[in-house]
Amino acid sequence: MPETEPWEYTLYIPNDVRSVTVSRRTLRLILTMHGLIGIVDTAELLATELVANAVRHTKGPAALRVRWSAGVLRIGAWDADPEPPQPPQELEKLGEAEEGRGLELVRACADLWGWQPLTRHGTRSKYVWCELTSAA
Repeated sequence: MPETEPWEYTLYIPNDVRSVTVSRRTLRLILTMHGLIGIVDTAELLATELVANAVRHTKGPAALRVRWSAGVLRIGAWDADPEPPQPPQELEKLGEAEEGRGLELVRACADLWGWQPLTRHGTRSKYVWCELTSAA
């Protein structure tokens, strides 16, 4: 049974494709330990897409952030690139393309998603997130 108290984890990762697997497996462990096994598969897919975009399309470090509060699971990826993510395209329009499916999968599987620009100590970056409200 999911916990009622809020919690949050942040995993800082290097710009390395192996970070995607590390993030996915860490997320699975977090959700399992907090009794959210029923949403692990969907959450893993979402986190994989967000972290893969952060690693693939930027040159700096990144982070996976996972937060549970009021029956909502928020998964987000921070990266050092301030440019907004490319808008998702409909899967049917992508045809056989090997790239460009990530945010469309996020849009299709999450209850809500978005991004926000960040500025800290004069450094600009962004945070792309999604929510699973069906987790309650």
